[in-house]
Amino acid sequence: MRYISWLFQMFVFIILLGFALENSQPVTLHYFFGYEWQSTLVIALLLFFTVGAGFGILATSGIWFRQRRELARLKREISDIRKLAGNAVNQPL
Repeated sequence: MRYISWLFQMFVFIILLGFALENSQPVTLHYFFGYEWQSTLVIALLLFFTVGAGFGILATSGIWFRQRRELARLKREISDIRKLAGNAVNQPL
């Protein structure tokens, strides 16, 4: 399995390297107020992909934290119910 993982990683690296080599043309990005930025196309694409992924992670982090709090609360409830059930079994009739 380890060899398959290494082969897959090498394949992805070769594909991305080929993409980077084929997209090395210079581009100019024009912003507001006359500001411009010049870079290669692959750097611009990588930058905007990274920023987009970061925004996606930030957007979902609230949901992740809310679910973790809910899971902790439910685990506490289960623990409390098990304690009560254990006490009820040990009670004489």
